Amino acid sequence: MAQDRRAALTAALAAAGLLALAPATGLAQITLKSPKWNELSPQERQVLAPLAQDWDSLDAQRKQKWRGVAQRYPQMKPDEQARVQEQMRPWAQLTPDERRKAREQSKSIAKLPPEQKSDVRQKWDEYQSLPPEKKRELATKPPSSGNKIPAPASTPPGAKPGTTGSR
Repeated sequence: MAQDRRAALTAALAAAGLLALAPATGLAQITLKSPKWNELSPQERQVLAPLAQDWDSLDAQRKQKWRGVAQRYPQMKPDEQARVQEQMRPWAQLTPDERRKAREQSKSIAKLPPEQKSDVRQKWDEYQSLPPEKKRELATKPPSSGNKIPAPASTPPGAKPGTTGSR
């Protein structure tokens, strides 16, 4: 009986090893549902209305992410709903690389000390108040080194250099 178990275990391990070595093309791929605009529920179409024009050109993964936003939308506060609606179209039109960069920048801002976050917010508010022509002008200029968001300090304030600050 122990020999039978050992043989079955050996066979199972061998099969698992072969599957691990098998080329990925032989494995089934998971495909996400990619509904057309007219296949969305009325609630989804209402929430995702800013994307209507571009919806059918979005890839399946992006459609699923936006459908998730539409599902969470009713539980959002009114100011959150307004913000989602306002930011939906520009975000959807970004390339994957542009979205990745925006996420990285957001993470770096979140790590800043409060006073630096305040400075970033003030600069952003100033930028938002500029006329469209000035924004376009600034967009064509390469960023100056003084306008970059500073990287968070690798050593926490008050800690000795070379220490991590956590114990």
